[in-house]
Amino acid sequence: MDIATIVGLVGAFGLIFMAISENAAAFVDTASLLIVVAGSIAVVMARSSLGEFLGAVGVMGKAFSRKIDDPVELITQIVELANIARKDGMIALEGQDIGNPFMAKAVSMLVDGTDGDIIKSSLNRDNDMMKVRHEMGANIFRAWGEIAPAMGMVGTLAGLVIMLGNMSDPKAIGPAMAVALLTTMYGAILANVICLPIAQKLENASVLEANNNELIIEGVLFMQEGGNPRVLGDMLASFVSPKSREKIAAA
Repeated sequence: MDIATIVGLVGAFGLIFMAISENAAAFVDTASLLIVVAGSIAVVMARSSLGEFLGAVGVMGKAFSRKIDDPVELITQIVELANIARKDGMIALEGQDIGNPFMAKAVSMLVDGTDGDIIKSSLNRDNDMMKVRHEMGANIFRAWGEIAPAMGMVGTLAGLVIMLGNMSDPKAIGPAMAVALLTTMYGAILANVICLPIAQKLENASVLEANNNELIIEGVLFMQEGGNPRVLGDMLASFVSPKSREKIAAA
């Protein structure tokens, strides 16, 4: 679980609640919630297909789970596999405990004796499709972040129209003004506290996972060509930060 996401969301909503806690009831309005939350969801669905919308809900889990392998551990494991393959042959890689699904597929293709060009094209295709899925999910939440404030403005205008139509009735002015202001507030919170941060998280996760997949592709192709495992670690170290390269050298 990504602690930063949980702490960030809880902290943001906690601070907002602390600021309004003395008059919390005044900040709850059903009509405003319907306009902003339900309305923005409906508009997002209208901008995408049902499959894309539901897929974004599934991808959203990556913003909270953060199940992305440490590239240093991946490089260390690839070098270990390369040593095994150089010593005992590719067939010795069969049955090795490999937690990363992308690496497991790549090693399986090595064991089967698949041609290097086919391995490269297949893995690159998988990596590209992963990027597409993550990009579509991030785009859904980014679109939601754009639409929520707009729906808030729609609610604001609706509240003003109601208020202006009841200027002769002082009791009706307050509720209409509440709708006008709260919809703007709900739209800003939904966009800036939830939607846009999740979109950014998904984009970051996609970049990190794609980087891991690319280093796996490079390592597997190096193994397929029979390269020296001692050189492999130094070659793959370019995928990580200088500080992490010291860990690889130590390993």
